Amino acid sequence: MLTQPRWWQRTSGGVTAPQGFLAAGVHCGIKQRKLDLALLVSESPATVAGVFTTNRIKAAPVLWCQEVVRRGVARAVVVNSGNANACTGERGWQDAREMAERTAQALEVPAEQVLVASTGVIGVPLPMDAVRRGILLAAQSLSRSGDDAAEAILTTDAFPKTSAVVTTLRGVPVTVGGMAKGAGMIHPRLATTLCFLTTDATVPAPVLQAALQRAVAASFNRITVDGDTSTNDTVLVLANGQAGAPPVEGGEEFERFTQALTTVAQDLAKMVVRDGEGAQRLVEVLVEGAADDADADRAAFAIATSLLVKTMLHGGEPNWGRVVAAVGYSGAAVEERRVAVWFGDVQVVRGGVAVEGVSDRAAQALRQPEVLVRVDLGLGPGRAQVWTCDIGEEYVRINGSYIT
Repeated sequence: MLTQPRWWQRTSGGVTAPQGFLAAGVHCGIKQRKLDLALLVSESPATVAGVFTTNRIKAAPVLWCQEVVRRGVARAVVVNSGNANACTGERGWQDAREMAERTAQALEVPAEQVLVASTGVIGVPLPMDAVRRGILLAAQSLSRSGDDAAEAILTTDAFPKTSAVVTTLRGVPVTVGGMAKGAGMIHPRLATTLCFLTTDATVPAPVLQAALQRAVAASFNRITVDGDTSTNDTVLVLANGQAGAPPVEGGEEFERFTQALTTVAQDLAKMVVRDGEGAQRLVEVLVEGAADDADADRAAFAIATSLLVKTMLHGGEPNWGRVVAAVGYSGAAVEERRVAVWFGDVQVVRGGVAVEGVSDRAAQALRQPEVLVRVDLGLGPGRAQVWTCDIGEEYVRINGSYIT
C-alpha cells in the first residue's frame, strides 16, 4: 500500500478540482424527488482508464464503458441513479447507447467518447423520456462545482462522497479529484461501487490503466459491507493534461501520481464503508503474522465478512471467539497457541486464550465510531488490511423494501 513518502496534500472541489472539468446534477424524474442524473465533462479530450465488476452478469452501461476504455479517449460521463439498466436485454443496450449519443449531441463531442453509468434497481427498463430531459438539462447546467453531481449519483447512500488532492510532477502542481457512491452491495470484485476520478495530469492511457489498477487494489478491493458484488460496478479515471505537466511515464512521477490517485480512491472507499446501510462504525481489520500475504488476506476477509463478527460490532460486545472462529475457517494456516487478538489497543487474546479482566475496556473500544480489530497469527511476515462496517436491523429494513 502506498503510504510513504507522502507526496500530496488535500484540497477541496472533488471531481471538478482538477483544471478543465465541469459537472452538473439534476432531477429528471427517475426518482420522485432527489437528483438523479449527473454529467461530468472534460473541456478537452482526456485519456481514460477503467476497472469493472467481475460479476458475470454485467449491466449494459458496463459493456458500453468497456468499449470506450479500450479506445482510450473520453470527453464525458453521464450517470443516472434510481435504475441500474441491468438485466434489461437488447433494450438495455440500446438505452445505454442512446444515453451516450444524446449526451454527445448536447456537448458536440463524439458518442464513442461518452461513458455511461447507471445504478439502482435491477431488471427495470430505464424511463428514457426522463433520461432525455435530464441529459439536456444537465448539459445546460454545467459548472465548476461538482456538488450536485456527487448528490445525483447516490442511491441508498446517506451522504455524498468526494475527495481531492494536489501533488507535483516535475515541479508542476497537478490535481486528482473524485466522487463515488455506494452503501450496500459492496464487496471486492475490482470495483464494488460507482467511482469517477479526474486529473489534470498528462497520463497516457496504458500508464493511467496501470495506476488505476494499483489504486483500486489498495482501496476498493480492500472494502466489504455485505459480501454482494453489483452488476454495475465501475471505476473510471479521466486525465486531460490541462495542468501542463510533462507526461507521466514511469519512475518517481508514476509513483507520485499513483499515490495521489490511491489516496483519493482510499478516501472514497472508506466513505463507502462508513456509509454501509445502517452502519454505525467504520472497522479496520488488520491481520499480521500470517504465513504469507495470501493467508493474511484470507483471514482478514473472513473476519470482515462474518455476519457474527459484524453483528458483534454493531452491539459493541467483545465476543472475540467470533473473530478467532472466522480465522479458523478462513483457509489460512493457523496455530491456535500463537493467535493474538486486539480490539483497539486492548489485547483480548494471547496465546490462543482469553486475557482476563479486559472485557469492559474492550467493549468501550468496540463502541467507538472507528474500530480496529487486529489479529496476529504469529507464523510469518504476511499482512493484510480490510475495511468493513457493522451490520444491524437498519440494513434489513432498507433491503427488505428496496423496490416498494
